[in-house]
Amino acid sequence: MRRRVRFLDTRPLRGSQSFRDLWIGSSAAQLGAQIANVAVLAQVWELTGSPVSTGAIGLAVGGPMVLFGLLGGTLADGFDRRSVLRAATAGQVLAAAGLCAQALAGNSSVPLLLALVAIGASSSALGAPARRAFPVRLLPGDQVAAGLALTNVSFQAAMLTGPALAGVIIAGWGFPAAYAAQAVALAVAMLTVIRLPAMPPDGADPAAGRRRPERGGWTIVLRRPTLWGSMATDLSATLLAMPVALFPLVNEIRFGGNPQTLGLFLSAVALGGITAGLLSGTVTRWRRAGLVQLAAAAVWGLALAGFGLAGPLWPALGCLAVAGAADTVSVVTRSALVQLETPDAYRGRVSSVEHVIGVAGPELGNFRGGLLASATSASFSLVFGGLSALLAIAAVAAANAPLRAYRTPAAAEPTPHGVADAAAAGQVH
Repeated sequence: MRRRVRFLDTRPLRGSQSFRDLWIGSSAAQLGAQIANVAVLAQVWELTGSPVSTGAIGLAVGGPMVLFGLLGGTLADGFDRRSVLRAATAGQVLAAAGLCAQALAGNSSVPLLLALVAIGASSSALGAPARRAFPVRLLPGDQVAAGLALTNVSFQAAMLTGPALAGVIIAGWGFPAAYAAQAVALAVAMLTVIRLPAMPPDGADPAAGRRRPERGGWTIVLRRPTLWGSMATDLSATLLAMPVALFPLVNEIRFGGNPQTLGLFLSAVALGGITAGLLSGTVTRWRRAGLVQLAAAAVWGLALAGFGLAGPLWPALGCLAVAGAADTVSVVTRSALVQLETPDAYRGRVSSVEHVIGVAGPELGNFRGGLLASATSASFSLVFGGLSALLAIAAVAAANAPLRAYRTPAAAEPTPHGVADAAAAGQVH
Protein backbone atom coordinates (compact mmCIF):
# COMPACT_ATOMS: atom_id res chain seq x y z
CA MET A 1 0.00 0.00 0.00
CA ARG A 2 1.39 3.36 -1.00
CA ARG A 3 1.96 5.82 1.85
CA ARG A 4 1.01 9.47 1.53
CA VAL A 5 3.34 12.22 2.64
CA ARG A 6 1.63 13.96 5.55
CA PHE A 7 2.40 17.33 7.02
CA LEU A 8 2.67 18.17 10.70
CA ASP A 9 -0.10 16.59 12.78
CA THR A 10 -1.66 19.40 14.84
CA ARG A 11 -4.38 17.38 16.60
CA PRO A 12 -2.67 17.70 20.02
CA LEU A 13 -2.73 21.52 19.82
CA ARG A 14 -6.36 21.57 18.72
CA GLY A 15 -7.63 19.03 21.22
CA SER A 16 -5.85 19.84 24.50
CA GLN A 17 -5.61 23.27 26.10
CA SER A 18 -3.14 21.95 28.66
CA PHE A 19 -0.86 20.53 26.00
CA ARG A 20 -1.12 23.85 24.17
CA ASP A 21 0.06 25.69 27.30
CA LEU A 22 2.91 23.22 27.76
CA TRP A 23 3.93 23.65 24.12
CA ILE A 24 3.89 27.47 24.27
CA GLY A 25 5.99 27.51 27.42
CA SER A 26 8.47 24.99 26.06
CA SER A 27 8.75 26.95 22.81
CA ALA A 28 9.50 30.20 24.64
CA ALA A 29 12.12 28.53 26.84
CA GLN A 30 13.76 26.89 23.82
CA LEU A 31 14.01 30.19 21.94
CA GLY A 32 15.60 31.85 24.96
CA ALA A 33 18.03 28.97 25.37
CA GLN A 34 19.18 29.22 21.75
CA ILE A 35 19.84 32.94 22.09
CA ALA A 36 21.81 32.34 25.29
CA ASN A 37 23.73 29.40 23.78
CA VAL A 38 25.07 31.58 20.98
CA ALA A 39 25.90 34.35 23.44
CA VAL A 40 27.84 31.97 25.72
CA LEU A 41 29.66 30.38 22.77
CA ALA A 42 30.60 33.80 21.37
CA GLN A 43 31.60 35.21 24.77
CA VAL A 44 33.85 32.24 25.61
CA TRP A 45 35.45 32.36 22.15
CA GLU A 46 35.99 36.11 22.48
CA LEU A 47 37.67 35.64 25.87
CA THR A 48 39.86 32.63 24.98
CA GLY A 49 39.96 31.83 21.24
CA SER A 50 40.34 28.17 22.25
CA PRO A 51 38.35 25.13 20.98
CA VAL A 52 39.06 23.42 24.30
CA SER A 53 37.35 26.30 26.13
CA THR A 54 34.32 26.22 23.84
CA GLY A 55 34.21 22.46 24.35
CA ALA A 56 34.26 23.06 28.11
CA ILE A 57 30.84 24.67 27.75
CA GLY A 58 29.60 21.16 27.02
CA LEU A 59 31.26 19.92 30.19
CA ALA A 60 29.66 22.69 32.25
CA VAL A 61 26.25 21.68 30.91
CA GLY A 62 26.74 17.92 30.75
CA GLY A 63 27.88 17.36 34.34
CA PRO A 64 24.90 19.09 35.99
CA MET A 65 22.56 17.43 33.50
CA VAL A 66 23.61 14.01 34.74
CA LEU A 67 23.40 14.79 38.46
CA PHE A 68 20.29 16.96 38.56
CA GLY A 69 18.52 15.16 35.73
CA LEU A 70 18.57 11.92 37.73
CA LEU A 71 17.46 13.76 40.88
CA GLY A 72 14.65 15.36 38.89
CA GLY A 73 13.45 11.92 37.84
CA THR A 74 13.09 10.83 41.45
CA LEU A 75 11.23 14.04 42.32
CA ALA A 76 8.88 13.60 39.33
CA ASP A 77 7.93 10.11 40.51
CA GLY A 78 7.39 11.23 44.11
CA PHE A 79 5.76 14.68 43.88
CA ASP A 80 3.29 16.64 41.81
CA ARG A 81 5.10 17.13 38.51
CA ARG A 82 3.66 20.60 38.01
CA SER A 83 5.20 21.76 41.30
CA VAL A 84 8.59 20.32 40.33
CA LEU A 85 8.42 22.05 36.95
CA ARG A 86 7.47 25.40 38.53
CA ALA A 87 10.44 25.32 40.91
CA ALA A 88 12.85 24.32 38.16
CA THR A 89 11.65 27.07 35.79
CA ALA A 90 12.09 29.66 38.55
CA GLY A 91 15.70 28.51 38.93
CA GLN A 92 16.28 28.97 35.20
CA VAL A 93 14.96 32.54 35.38
CA LEU A 94 17.40 33.35 38.19
CA ALA A 95 20.34 31.82 36.27
CA ALA A 96 19.48 33.88 33.18
CA ALA A 97 19.40 37.00 35.34
CA GLY A 98 22.86 36.09 36.65
CA LEU A 99 24.23 35.75 33.12
CA CYS A 100 22.83 39.16 32.27
CA ALA A 101 24.42 40.68 35.38
CA GLN A 102 27.89 39.26 34.67
CA ALA A 103 27.77 40.61 31.13
CA LEU A 104 26.71 44.05 32.34
CA ALA A 105 29.61 44.01 34.81
CA GLY A 106 32.11 43.29 32.00
CA ASN A 107 33.07 39.87 33.38
CA SER A 108 36.26 38.38 31.92
CA SER A 109 36.28 35.20 34.03
CA VAL A 110 35.42 32.10 32.02
CA PRO A 111 34.98 29.96 35.19
CA LEU A 112 32.35 32.40 36.50
CA LEU A 113 30.53 32.36 33.17
CA LEU A 114 30.58 28.56 33.04
CA ALA A 115 29.40 28.36 36.66
CA LEU A 116 26.30 30.39 35.79
CA VAL A 117 25.74 28.19 32.74
CA ALA A 118 25.97 25.15 35.02
CA ILE A 119 23.35 26.62 37.39
CA GLY A 120 20.94 27.15 34.51
CA ALA A 121 21.61 23.65 33.22
CA SER A 122 21.00 22.20 36.70
CA SER A 123 17.61 23.91 36.95
CA SER A 124 16.63 22.81 33.45
CA ALA A 125 17.66 19.23 34.18
CA LEU A 126 15.74 19.17 37.46
CA GLY A 127 12.47 19.96 35.67
CA ALA A 128 13.01 18.07 32.44
CA PRO A 129 11.74 14.63 33.59
CA ALA A 130 8.52 16.19 34.92
CA ARG A 131 8.05 18.14 31.67
CA ARG A 132 8.60 15.01 29.56
CA ALA A 133 6.01 13.07 31.55
CA PHE A 134 3.17 15.50 30.72
CA PRO A 135 2.33 14.75 27.04
CA VAL A 136 1.61 11.05 27.51
CA ARG A 137 -0.88 11.90 30.30
CA LEU A 138 -2.48 14.78 28.37
CA LEU A 139 -2.88 13.08 24.98
CA PRO A 140 -4.39 9.87 23.55
CA GLY A 141 -1.86 7.15 22.81
CA ASP A 142 -1.97 7.60 19.03
CA GLN A 143 -1.29 11.36 19.40
CA VAL A 144 1.74 11.13 21.70
CA ALA A 145 4.24 10.96 18.83
CA ALA A 146 2.48 13.87 17.11
CA GLY A 147 2.67 15.94 20.29
CA LEU A 148 6.38 15.21 20.63
CA ALA A 149 6.86 16.10 16.96
CA LEU A 150 5.22 19.48 17.60
CA THR A 151 7.58 20.05 20.52
CA ASN A 152 10.54 19.14 18.35
CA VAL A 153 9.40 21.45 15.56
CA SER A 154 9.29 24.35 18.02
CA PHE A 155 12.81 23.41 19.13
CA GLN A 156 14.04 23.35 15.54
CA ALA A 157 12.30 26.66 14.84
CA ALA A 158 14.11 28.10 17.85
CA MET A 159 17.40 26.74 16.49
CA LEU A 160 16.65 28.32 13.12
CA THR A 161 15.65 31.75 14.38
CA GLY A 162 17.48 31.88 17.72
CA PRO A 163 21.07 32.10 16.40
CA ALA A 164 20.14 34.76 13.86
CA LEU A 165 18.23 36.72 16.48
CA ALA A 166 21.15 36.33 18.88
CA GLY A 167 23.50 37.74 16.26
CA VAL A 168 21.30 40.79 15.76
CA ILE A 169 20.92 41.35 19.51
CA ILE A 170 24.63 40.90 20.28
CA ALA A 171 25.69 43.12 17.37
CA GLY A 172 23.26 45.87 18.34
CA TRP A 173 23.16 45.76 22.15
CA GLY A 174 25.83 43.29 23.31
CA PHE A 175 25.84 40.19 25.47
CA PRO A 176 23.68 41.65 28.31
CA ALA A 177 20.72 42.08 25.97
CA ALA A 178 21.02 38.50 24.72
CA TYR A 179 20.92 37.11 28.25
CA ALA A 180 18.05 39.46 29.13
CA ALA A 181 16.10 38.06 26.17
CA GLN A 182 16.50 34.58 27.63
CA ALA A 183 15.22 35.79 31.01
CA VAL A 184 12.11 37.29 29.39
CA ALA A 185 11.45 34.08 27.44
CA LEU A 186 11.74 32.02 30.62
CA ALA A 187 9.29 34.36 32.37
CA VAL A 188 6.77 33.57 29.63
CA ALA A 189 7.46 29.86 30.16
CA MET A 190 6.83 30.31 33.90
CA LEU A 191 3.40 31.85 33.23
CA THR A 192 2.35 28.87 31.11
CA VAL A 193 3.62 26.37 33.68
CA ILE A 194 1.42 28.01 36.31
CA ARG A 195 -1.62 27.28 34.09
CA LEU A 196 -0.91 23.55 33.81
CA PRO A 197 -3.12 21.07 35.73
CA ALA A 198 -1.79 19.30 38.79
CA MET A 199 0.00 16.12 37.69
CA PRO A 200 0.73 13.81 40.63
CA PRO A 201 2.20 10.44 39.61
CA ASP A 202 -0.22 7.51 39.46
CA GLY A 203 -1.01 6.26 42.94
CA ALA A 204 -0.11 9.51 44.71
CA ASP A 205 -2.17 10.84 47.60
CA PRO A 206 -4.48 13.39 45.91
CA ALA A 207 -4.41 15.66 48.99
CA ALA A 208 -0.65 15.64 49.47
CA GLY A 209 0.23 15.38 45.77
CA ARG A 210 3.07 12.98 46.51
CA ARG A 211 3.84 9.27 46.74
CA ARG A 212 6.68 6.99 47.67
CA PRO A 213 8.40 6.15 44.36
CA GLU A 214 8.14 2.51 43.30
CA ARG A 215 11.31 0.50 43.67
CA GLY A 216 13.20 -0.49 40.56
CA GLY A 217 12.67 2.79 38.73
CA TRP A 218 16.22 2.83 37.38
CA THR A 219 16.63 -0.86 36.53
CA ILE A 220 13.54 -0.92 34.31
CA VAL A 221 15.65 0.68 31.57
CA LEU A 222 18.04 -2.27 31.62
CA ARG A 223 15.22 -4.83 31.90
CA ARG A 224 13.47 -3.65 28.72
CA PRO A 225 15.57 -4.03 25.56
CA THR A 226 13.46 -1.46 23.70
CA LEU A 227 14.34 1.18 26.30
CA TRP A 228 18.07 0.58 26.63
CA GLY A 229 18.41 0.02 22.89
CA SER A 230 16.70 3.30 22.02
CA MET A 231 18.80 5.23 24.53
CA ALA A 232 22.03 3.51 23.47
CA THR A 233 21.29 4.49 19.87
CA ASP A 234 20.92 8.14 20.83
CA LEU A 235 24.01 8.08 23.04
CA SER A 236 26.09 6.55 20.23
CA ALA A 237 25.04 9.32 17.87
CA THR A 238 25.55 12.27 20.19
CA LEU A 239 28.55 11.27 22.28
CA LEU A 240 30.59 10.23 19.24
CA ALA A 241 29.49 12.72 16.59
CA MET A 242 28.37 16.05 18.08
CA PRO A 243 29.78 18.91 15.96
CA VAL A 244 28.73 22.23 17.57
CA ALA A 245 31.89 22.89 19.59
CA LEU A 246 33.89 22.58 16.36
CA PHE A 247 31.84 25.16 14.45
CA PRO A 248 34.00 28.18 15.46
CA LEU A 249 37.21 26.32 14.52
CA VAL A 250 35.83 25.10 11.17
CA ASN A 251 34.56 28.61 10.46
CA GLU A 252 37.97 30.11 11.32
CA ILE A 253 39.94 27.68 9.14
CA ARG A 254 37.69 27.40 6.10
CA PHE A 255 35.69 30.63 6.00
CA GLY A 256 37.83 33.31 7.63
CA GLY A 257 35.95 33.44 10.90
CA ASN A 258 32.95 35.26 9.43
CA PRO A 259 30.29 35.41 12.20
CA GLN A 260 27.52 35.20 9.61
CA THR A 261 28.90 31.84 8.46
CA LEU A 262 28.96 30.59 12.04
CA GLY A 263 25.27 31.46 12.29
CA LEU A 264 24.61 29.64 9.01
CA PHE A 265 26.05 26.41 10.44
CA LEU A 266 23.53 26.46 13.28
CA SER A 267 20.71 27.57 11.03
CA ALA A 268 21.41 24.80 8.50
CA VAL A 269 20.98 22.15 11.20
CA ALA A 270 17.75 23.82 12.27
CA LEU A 271 16.47 24.18 8.70
CA GLY A 272 16.89 20.46 8.08
CA GLY A 273 15.24 19.71 11.40
CA ILE A 274 12.25 21.96 10.90
CA THR A 275 11.73 20.64 7.36
CA ALA A 276 11.63 17.09 8.69
CA GLY A 277 9.33 18.28 11.47
CA LEU A 278 6.87 19.88 9.07
CA LEU A 279 6.65 16.55 7.23
CA SER A 280 6.54 14.55 10.45
CA GLY A 281 2.89 13.58 10.01
CA THR A 282 4.26 10.75 7.89
CA VAL A 283 6.89 9.64 10.41
CA THR A 284 4.62 9.79 13.46
CA ARG A 285 2.19 7.42 11.75
CA TRP A 286 4.91 4.84 11.07
CA ARG A 287 4.62 2.24 13.81
CA ARG A 288 8.12 0.73 13.39
CA ALA A 289 9.65 3.37 15.66
CA GLY A 290 12.74 1.30 16.52
CA LEU A 291 13.80 0.80 12.92
CA VAL A 292 13.07 4.44 12.09
CA GLN A 293 15.26 5.66 14.96
CA LEU A 294 18.14 3.36 14.03
CA ALA A 295 18.06 4.47 10.39
CA ALA A 296 17.83 8.17 11.27
CA ALA A 297 20.74 7.94 13.73
CA ALA A 298 22.88 6.24 11.07
CA VAL A 299 22.13 9.05 8.59
CA TRP A 300 23.15 11.59 11.27
CA GLY A 301 26.59 9.99 11.59
CA LEU A 302 27.14 9.82 7.82
CA ALA A 303 26.03 13.43 7.31
CA LEU A 304 28.45 14.77 9.93
CA ALA A 305 31.30 12.75 8.46
CA GLY A 306 30.38 14.42 5.17
CA PHE A 307 30.50 17.85 6.83
CA GLY A 308 34.02 17.06 7.99
CA LEU A 309 35.08 16.35 4.39
CA ALA A 310 33.14 19.13 2.63
CA GLY A 311 35.28 22.11 1.60
CA PRO A 312 32.94 24.63 -0.07
CA LEU A 313 30.23 26.28 1.99
CA TRP A 314 27.12 24.96 0.28
CA PRO A 315 27.99 21.24 0.47
CA ALA A 316 28.92 21.76 4.12
CA LEU A 317 25.57 23.43 4.84
CA GLY A 318 23.78 20.66 2.93
CA CYS A 319 25.39 17.99 5.13
CA LEU A 320 24.37 19.89 8.25
CA ALA A 321 20.79 20.19 6.98
CA VAL A 322 20.62 16.43 6.37
CA ALA A 323 22.02 15.86 9.88
CA GLY A 324 19.36 18.16 11.34
CA ALA A 325 16.57 16.32 9.54
CA ALA A 326 17.87 12.95 10.71
CA ASP A 327 18.15 14.24 14.27
CA THR A 328 14.51 15.35 14.30
CA VAL A 329 13.27 11.97 13.10
CA SER A 330 15.44 10.16 15.63
CA VAL A 331 14.37 12.37 18.57
CA VAL A 332 10.64 12.14 17.81
CA THR A 333 10.62 8.36 17.41
CA ARG A 334 12.84 7.80 20.47
CA SER A 335 10.76 10.06 22.70
CA ALA A 336 7.47 8.42 21.74
CA LEU A 337 8.89 4.93 22.18
CA VAL A 338 10.32 5.68 25.63
CA GLN A 339 7.20 7.38 26.97
CA LEU A 340 4.81 4.72 25.65
CA GLU A 341 6.95 1.83 26.90
CA THR A 342 7.29 3.18 30.45
CA PRO A 343 4.66 2.73 33.21
CA ASP A 344 3.59 6.04 34.75
CA ALA A 345 4.92 5.09 38.19
CA TYR A 346 8.44 4.97 36.69
CA ARG A 347 8.06 7.61 33.98
CA GLY A 348 9.84 10.39 35.85
CA ARG A 349 12.99 8.38 36.47
CA VAL A 350 13.04 6.83 33.02
CA SER A 351 12.46 10.29 31.53
CA SER A 352 15.41 11.56 33.56
CA VAL A 353 17.66 8.89 32.08
CA GLU A 354 16.41 9.81 28.61
CA HIS A 355 17.00 13.49 29.33
CA VAL A 356 20.52 12.89 30.63
CA ILE A 357 21.37 10.96 27.48
CA GLY A 358 19.56 13.35 25.15
CA VAL A 359 21.06 16.56 26.58
CA ALA A 360 24.22 15.65 28.47
CA GLY A 361 25.27 13.25 25.69
CA PRO A 362 25.57 16.04 23.10
CA GLU A 363 27.34 18.34 25.54
CA LEU A 364 29.87 15.69 26.52
CA GLY A 365 30.17 14.86 22.82
CA ASN A 366 31.04 18.48 22.15
CA PHE A 367 33.77 18.29 24.79
CA ARG A 368 35.09 15.06 23.25
CA GLY A 369 35.10 16.65 19.80
CA GLY A 370 36.95 19.75 21.01
CA LEU A 371 39.65 17.68 22.71
CA LEU A 372 40.16 15.45 19.66
CA ALA A 373 40.27 18.46 17.32
CA SER A 374 42.89 20.18 19.49
CA ALA A 375 45.08 17.06 19.22
CA THR A 376 44.45 16.42 15.50
CA SER A 377 42.22 18.63 13.35
CA ALA A 378 38.58 19.63 13.06
CA SER A 379 38.12 17.53 9.91
CA PHE A 380 39.58 14.42 11.51
CA SER A 381 37.45 14.86 14.62
CA LEU A 382 34.26 15.19 12.56
CA VAL A 383 34.94 12.29 10.18
CA PHE A 384 36.20 9.95 12.89
CA GLY A 385 33.24 10.82 15.11
CA GLY A 386 30.64 10.33 12.40
CA LEU A 387 31.98 6.95 11.30
CA SER A 388 32.42 5.79 14.91
CA ALA A 389 28.79 6.67 15.61
CA LEU A 390 27.70 4.71 12.54
CA LEU A 391 29.55 1.59 13.72
CA ALA A 392 28.16 1.88 17.26
CA ILE A 393 24.59 2.24 15.97
CA ALA A 394 25.04 -0.81 13.74
CA ALA A 395 26.20 -2.77 16.79
CA VAL A 396 23.09 -1.76 18.77
CA ALA A 397 20.85 -2.76 15.86
CA ALA A 398 22.52 -6.15 15.52
CA ALA A 399 22.27 -6.89 19.25
CA ASN A 400 18.70 -5.70 19.90
CA ALA A 401 15.97 -7.57 18.02
CA PRO A 402 13.11 -6.19 20.22
CA LEU A 403 14.06 -2.64 19.25
CA ARG A 404 14.07 -3.54 15.57
CA ALA A 405 10.62 -5.14 15.92
CA TYR A 406 8.98 -2.52 18.16
CA ARG A 407 5.62 -1.06 17.06
CA THR A 408 3.81 1.93 18.60
CA PRO A 409 0.05 1.64 19.35
CA ALA A 410 -2.43 1.94 16.48
CA ALA A 411 -5.16 4.58 16.60
CA ALA A 412 -7.74 2.02 17.73
CA GLU A 413 -5.58 0.80 20.61
CA PRO A 414 -5.68 2.47 24.04
CA THR A 415 -2.68 4.24 25.49
CA PRO A 416 -0.66 1.31 26.85
CA HIS A 417 -0.57 2.48 30.49
CA GLY A 418 -2.47 -0.50 31.83
CA VAL A 419 -0.55 -3.04 29.79
CA ALA A 420 2.78 -1.48 30.71
CA ASP A 421 1.90 -1.25 34.40
CA ALA A 422 0.89 -4.89 34.51
CA ALA A 423 4.09 -5.93 32.77
CA ALA A 424 6.16 -3.82 35.11
CA ALA A 425 4.59 -5.50 38.13
CA GLY A 426 6.09 -8.76 36.95
CA GLN A 427 9.46 -7.38 35.88
CA VAL A 428 10.46 -4.66 38.34
CA HIS A 429 11.14 -5.27 42.01
